[in-house]
Amino acid sequence: MLKKRAPEFTRKYPASTKPEAHPNLEPRLVAMNAPAAAPFRLTQFSHGGGCGCKIAPGVLTELLAAAPIRSLPKDLLVGTESSDDAAVYRLNDTQALIATTDFFTPIVDDPYDFGRIAATNALSDIYAMGGRPFMALAVVGMPLDKLPLEIIQKILAGGESVCAEAGIPIAGGHSIDVLEPIYGLVALGLVHPERVKRNDRAKEDDVLILGKPLGVGILSAALKKGALSDAGYAQMIAATTKLNTPGTALAELAGVHAMTDVTGFGLAGHLLEICRGSGLGASVRFADLPFIDEAMNWAKQGTVTGASERNWSAYGKEMHLPRSMPDWQRALITDPQTSGGLLVACAPDCEAAVLAEFRKHGFDAACRIGRMVAGQGIGVE
Repeated sequence: MLKKRAPEFTRKYPASTKPEAHPNLEPRLVAMNAPAAAPFRLTQFSHGGGCGCKIAPGVLTELLAAAPIRSLPKDLLVGTESSDDAAVYRLNDTQALIATTDFFTPIVDDPYDFGRIAATNALSDIYAMGGRPFMALAVVGMPLDKLPLEIIQKILAGGESVCAEAGIPIAGGHSIDVLEPIYGLVALGLVHPERVKRNDRAKEDDVLILGKPLGVGILSAALKKGALSDAGYAQMIAATTKLNTPGTALAELAGVHAMTDVTGFGLAGHLLEICRGSGLGASVRFADLPFIDEAMNWAKQGTVTGASERNWSAYGKEMHLPRSMPDWQRALITDPQTSGGLLVACAPDCEAAVLAEFRKHGFDAACRIGRMVAGQGIGVE
């Protein structure tokens, strides 16, 4: 059941409209002549929002290429080698620690919803590795001279509510005073060392299954223009605040070979990470992709994010699209997702079990979108 939208926060009237500034007028008359309170928009403080404000994939590759790779401990099971969702360190024969952090600037104006989205997105990396979260730390950066404390408190409350739903505490964190609002989590989880689900273990002929519908970035662009409908906002919040809990159970299935979550680099970008790491290509049917209804309508009207174009510039050369594919379809494939769905590569005979696990957790839009093939890059039919 969808949560009702919290009332918009409003700025206080300037001092000149307060009754005490006009002693000769009745307070009621002052209020009638005062300007209407302007909605307080969190997104006005950020140049980008959600996972759309990630460093572009091409720039990130350059940055990491210059980073020195020193000798790594043998118990570090997953590091930076395959651009995976989290680091994994073996503690003993039955436990490995999953560690990740994720934070970003506001993607919505409602502070409580912003906190919920950011926390859901951060915990997703734990589920994408096949683990179960057990604790989180808050990462908080706020422009204290611009944001009222009650709004910051709402952001923190939203994040805490998601952690409570996941059954974990926020046990601490760090805060700084910055120019743009930033919120997220350091998330810690546990997984059996033999059940870690990496993003570079897909096999040829594996089926590709996507857990959530696409289009969050496009809806956020419509929201920032003040054009998103209430129904579209509800769809956006429903998608971005749904924890990717099936990941823990999917780790128990031997037929699940690779797993990741779709976030700022879009479906194509994160599928390419699976392809590169696994030494394979992928074939995707556009007609099989699940989309948030209103996002498709906005895409057809040309509403896209700047991050979508940056994504295409970074990896478009690895994409094989039909000549007749319109730009709006390409924009949906590269659309940056915030708190997006799990992307699973599994053996064909495991497809039914994977979909059943998604359905058990209420992911009705989960579906097969393609398969892994010999070769390189992604072909879209």
